[in-house]
Amino acid sequence: MDFDLTEEQSMLKDSLDRLLSDTYGFENREKIRKAEPGWSRDVWAQFAELGLLMLPFAEEDGGFGGGPEDVMLAMESLGGTLSLEPFLATVVLAGGALREAGSDEQRGELVPQIVGGELVMALAHGERGARYTLSHVETTAKKDGDNYVLNGEKSIVLHGVDADKLIVSARTSGDAADEDGISLFLVDADADGISRRGYRLQDDRPAAEITLSDVRVPALARMGEEDEGYKVLAKVHDQAIAALAAEAVGLLTRILASTTQYLKDRKQFGVPIAKFQVLQHDSVDIFVALEQIRSIAMYATSEADNDDAEIRSRAASAAKVMLGQDGRKAAETAIQLHGGVGVTMEYAISHYFKRMTVNDMLFGNADHHLKRIAETGSLLES
Repeated sequence: MDFDLTEEQSMLKDSLDRLLSDTYGFENREKIRKAEPGWSRDVWAQFAELGLLMLPFAEEDGGFGGGPEDVMLAMESLGGTLSLEPFLATVVLAGGALREAGSDEQRGELVPQIVGGELVMALAHGERGARYTLSHVETTAKKDGDNYVLNGEKSIVLHGVDADKLIVSARTSGDAADEDGISLFLVDADADGISRRGYRLQDDRPAAEITLSDVRVPALARMGEEDEGYKVLAKVHDQAIAALAAEAVGLLTRILASTTQYLKDRKQFGVPIAKFQVLQHDSVDIFVALEQIRSIAMYATSEADNDDAEIRSRAASAAKVMLGQDGRKAAETAIQLHGGVGVTMEYAISHYFKRMTVNDMLFGNADHHLKRIAETGSLLES
């Protein structure tokens, strides 16, 4: 992996950082957070104008032709401002499934709409009984002539309440936890038989519970081969984990800066508390966690497009373990150093802590991924 940014990457990152600095200060974010739909369509349109939404899509589909490294740079900047817009949901998750499994016609229709900021998409895969098992799909898709009929429930669908289109995983054969037998379907979010209950996650990102009751879709709505959706889901989730690791770099960079400044400003016994050695040690622990996560984010990103699922998943799991252990501990330390004000909604640090906490649970927590690593062998073996 080349760690030097290309000229295009440098220009994009600089432009995105300037845009976020102008539009996404903490006070502006609070206004966005408290208003419906919980994210800014104006900012989303500016992301589109900047070219952010085209990053990972192929040039022939109307995209930039970038890769995971470009997504990493974007997610780091978005994490630094706690962006609430559906970049992860639309570009990384649903967009990833579209890139990996979409037909020429599906990509040709949908990618330009995503790139233009006109279309919000969501990947509806998680289910209540799955407990982080990616292959656990009880939602069914039964053939009925030239159509499929979908029935089931999906849980914690990021931006599912705002999505114009959903990519739904459903079982076309096999038992509930089988890897074989899962298929993907492109479904209009307002189709007959779909009901959505929207809510906010603990970090205020919009999500939804989605129920599908006899939702009829044409056979052409299937994405990829029948029964072969698991491989697509596994790759997309590993790419999403790499994106979360990159976001954590942005989060921890701001957490460290906020904490360092607070220790300089807060006085006790007539001196800044930054003078106390034990608090200096805590600050260094946050710095070390940041640099470790920066390294693991680069590692996960470098393997995110790897078609060797074992190598790719090990890298993603290693990143998720470090996010859930070192990253979350660093955020908790920052809260402790801020004292009581650190848990108030008026201080940005509490919102950064919430995002780190929620990201620990998305796509499997640290314990789940430690088990995943153990089952596939030592990272050193690869």
